[in-house]
Amino acid sequence: MEQFATPQEYLYHRERHTADVKYLHQPVDGRYRTYTWGEAIDHARRLVTALKKIGVQSGEPVAILSKNCAEWFIADYALIIGGYVSVPIYATASETTIGHILEHSEARAIFVGKLDLPDAQARAIPPEVVRIGMPYPTMEVQHRWDELLESDPFAESPVPAAADVMTILYTSGSTGRPKGAVHSFHNFIYAGRNIGQLLKVTAEERLLSYLPLAHCTERAYVEASTLIHGGQLWFVEALETFAENLRDCTPTFFGSVPRLWKQFQLRVLEQVPQSKLDRLLPIPLLGGLVRRKIKRALGIHNARWFMSGSAPIAPALLDWWRSVGVPIAEGWGMTETLAYGTLLPYGDEIRQGSIGKAATGTEIRFSDQGELEIRTPPLMSGYFKDPEQTAATITADGFLRTGDRGDIDADGYIRITGRVKDIYKTAKGKYVAPVPIEALVARNPFVEQVCLIGAGLRAPVALVQLNASARRTPRDDLVVNLEESRRTINERLESHERIERFVVVSAEWSAENGLLTPTLKIRRHELEARYRSLVERAYAQSVVFESG
Repeated sequence: MEQFATPQEYLYHRERHTADVKYLHQPVDGRYRTYTWGEAIDHARRLVTALKKIGVQSGEPVAILSKNCAEWFIADYALIIGGYVSVPIYATASETTIGHILEHSEARAIFVGKLDLPDAQARAIPPEVVRIGMPYPTMEVQHRWDELLESDPFAESPVPAAADVMTILYTSGSTGRPKGAVHSFHNFIYAGRNIGQLLKVTAEERLLSYLPLAHCTERAYVEASTLIHGGQLWFVEALETFAENLRDCTPTFFGSVPRLWKQFQLRVLEQVPQSKLDRLLPIPLLGGLVRRKIKRALGIHNARWFMSGSAPIAPALLDWWRSVGVPIAEGWGMTETLAYGTLLPYGDEIRQGSIGKAATGTEIRFSDQGELEIRTPPLMSGYFKDPEQTAATITADGFLRTGDRGDIDADGYIRITGRVKDIYKTAKGKYVAPVPIEALVARNPFVEQVCLIGAGLRAPVALVQLNASARRTPRDDLVVNLEESRRTINERLESHERIERFVVVSAEWSAENGLLTPTLKIRRHELEARYRSLVERAYAQSVVFESG
């Protein structure tokens, strides 16, 4: 494919040269509706005409609120061709977050689609914001997708300057109110082109688009990469059909986030207990057969590359997946860099604990405090309407202060060792870095999520959410298991780092209740606020259950 400077030029090229090539596969009622490139772009052009008739002018922000689906891509391509500024919103966003983003971005209209709580989320949309409904059951809207597609296709093919604003990506809010990172068409193309080249993406790739499209990673690794390099995309109809849709896709590349990798592991162990795997995997021929069966049952047997990102993943979980034939590479990027930062080029050695190497054109350095700073071509121009925060985040010489602590080895492999702000002092005046300790706790097969709290306490306390397997285990057995983990972990820690107790919480941590971000990272400050009084109580036991 020829190289172009803007996504508009790539869309017009595909319209002319790959119009009959299959691109998007959307499941509806168990059957797939497939869009070719030509059909997807034709629908996008019709939406441009409709938007202009509605009165939305080029240059105005337009939001997208929906789970991943083919229409999400088509809507975004309409915004690209029409010269609008896209404002993606996580489908799990709360009323407060939706209201803030719509007001702050000054969105003129919003596409709404597949949602779990459309009625509640509708209350956050001001009456002056025009609602356009995708062809799924959703909230009340002024304009429906099928009706708008009756418009004539937009006949022009404008090409803007590469430096023009394409999108405002709002952060997931792990450290407070979401901020809007402003990205240009150049950033989108640079990230997508170089990610594809580093991972050796071809037009034969098959990808399942299920991680939020409002997140920078799906936007860069999936949308931008396939626009430039080609490939076909499948979507998930519902949570209940995820496994089936994954098997239908049989992806050639597959990435996820740590929490989902953990859930996939538990799904395997429900079918094949660990004790049985321990017996079978070391046997040469039989072990290979077991590994192939596991990957085929999940639908990832054709994948040649696996990735984890968004949050730290426990080394023990990486070890387990490698043992079943799934070597997982870690990558790292930020909303502010359009997910572009570090990754492991396809075929390079995976080093556990490393987030890969600096991507093409990217410079990495560390401050005197050990904070990772990055200068890269797709760096945002700044935070929307927030020059003070922009100046505090981007240095005078153009490096982004990431908030992550880390280091780099002689071969260029980079590690993240925690967040600068996560490090806290106990009441003893000693500093504790929670992330490495949380990784040790997460080795316990009963632990699904963990958050280490300790600021101002005599000693750290681990908040623990257990998985479904633990809930089927007698309480006394759980206490013995968790206490053994605590004792073993503490033997590896300095005296001021040692965990005083495990507090097993009752409520599930989720994006819906605000304890996780939409990308399933823990919201540490929210967890600390919610459970502070619980962890400060005096207990005789070292393993405590919130439920009593």
